[in-house]
Amino acid sequence: MNKYKENVVGLLEEAGINISQDVIEIPPDEKLGDFAVPCFSLAKEMKKSPAKIAEELVEKIHLKKPFEKIENNGAYLNFFINPDFLTKEILNDGVKIEKEESKKIMVEFSSPNTNKPLHLGHLRNIFLGNSLSTILSESGHDVIKACIVNDRGVHICKSMLMYIRYGKNSMPNKKPDHFVGDYYVMFDKMAKKEPDLEEEALVMLKKWEEGDKEVHEVWETLNRWAIEGFQQTYDTLNVEFDKFYYESEIYKSGKDLVYEGLSKGIFYEEEGAIAVDLGKLGKKILLRKDGTSVYMTQDLYLAKKKFDDYSLDQSVYVVASEQNLHFEQLFKILEFLGFSFSNDCFHLSYGMVTLPDGKMKSREGTVVDADDLIEEMFFLATEETKKRHDLSESEVRRRAKIIGLGALRFHLLKTDPAKDMVYDPKVSISFEGETGPYVQYTYARIASILRKSDIEVPVYLDSFELSEKEVRIIKKLASFTDVVLQAKEGMRPNIICRYLLDLCQLFNEYYHHTPILKADEKIKETRLLIAKRVKQTILEGLKLLNIDVLEEM
Repeated sequence: MNKYKENVVGLLEEAGINISQDVIEIPPDEKLGDFAVPCFSLAKEMKKSPAKIAEELVEKIHLKKPFEKIENNGAYLNFFINPDFLTKEILNDGVKIEKEESKKIMVEFSSPNTNKPLHLGHLRNIFLGNSLSTILSESGHDVIKACIVNDRGVHICKSMLMYIRYGKNSMPNKKPDHFVGDYYVMFDKMAKKEPDLEEEALVMLKKWEEGDKEVHEVWETLNRWAIEGFQQTYDTLNVEFDKFYYESEIYKSGKDLVYEGLSKGIFYEEEGAIAVDLGKLGKKILLRKDGTSVYMTQDLYLAKKKFDDYSLDQSVYVVASEQNLHFEQLFKILEFLGFSFSNDCFHLSYGMVTLPDGKMKSREGTVVDADDLIEEMFFLATEETKKRHDLSESEVRRRAKIIGLGALRFHLLKTDPAKDMVYDPKVSISFEGETGPYVQYTYARIASILRKSDIEVPVYLDSFELSEKEVRIIKKLASFTDVVLQAKEGMRPNIICRYLLDLCQLFNEYYHHTPILKADEKIKETRLLIAKRVKQTILEGLKLLNIDVLEEM
């Protein structure tokens, strides 16, 4: 519908009025037209009431395709698109995602620590980053999916310390990242009884940075196990990365940047540490007094390295809202250091996610392991599939994976990223309500209708006789490109989820009250083509969310 907004702007320009597309609204009631232009902003310049301006513009504007009429409603100017014009375009051509001038954009997501397995929060992160990458790519951009592996630091040393003390060179007896994570949890428990353990971990970190051979051998072993475990989870989720960065390989260059900033007077020394004063954003330590690095140290260099490696137009960080201040400080420090790309960095912040009872299976009572949740979703999807069909075990597994992952992805993506959310596994797997399986089932239902038809679905029709419900569906289909644009610009895949739910609801209501396969042939052709276009649009929308479909459910 975005191109029709351009038509509105053009008609107003011919009438001597200059407005931006941004002020054009979609009326809350379809009886008020397809677009509404508020005239409040014109009142001061034209020295007339907004209602009077709207009244005069109705007489002044010369109608052109695709509009069939213009009305004034109080201070608003309402534009109505000719349904026949819209119908021919949407039903004969289908909906397409508008391509933009290509930019090189890196999306960094997942970003695990190699001291514990991925958790529920990581799943929201991964699905957001992966979906945003797909939306950007389908919009014509060159996207690099990146993952920074936080494989060094005091938190890593905590797992190492416990493994050296209690692991005694044992091999993993479970998924390797969970094996490593058990030692991190052990440290947490032991440190409550032995406060000196915190200092021991810092001493180990210093030894690691000094290249101690024995410490590095343990580090390499545990890191390898943790990363092997992460990869197994990524494979299950069908998530791939184009580039992995490792903190251990870049933190020293981060220290060089800090010393360079110190020499230029941008940073200062404080009790042996190096810090920066960021005004309203507070003071930030960049190197500890023992010379060891903090997260900010490596993030400074990583930001520079990304732009150096790929000549990026934009760098997007998908990181939880807990780190909002960190990224405000990072971008400000990059600005202080004179890096022009500081303005091309964006933090996609997302809220916390929990389960209804706070946990499913937890190592510490607060963290929900991603693998446990994925396994639970596969189990629920398997049970649901077996209730509905008598299938081979392999087909049950295939369908359960598509439905289970679809339910998990959709539920974690359908909430605005900025908001905290509760994930309820049992609710998310339902075939009814605002869920992924509901959207997948609507797709499968339409596939079944098209298979059962005794005539071919037409590729092109010259004329249509449409009901109000059918016009409503066609207008919904026409808005798909705008929805994708909004999701891309706002970096909010939840907009696509909302659209798909609304489209499916419209179609299902239509299907319940309108015969398709039993209609007269000419009407049947139109209705089959409407069903086909809805099916194609659902497929395109789910593709942007990285959700697969089934032809039968």
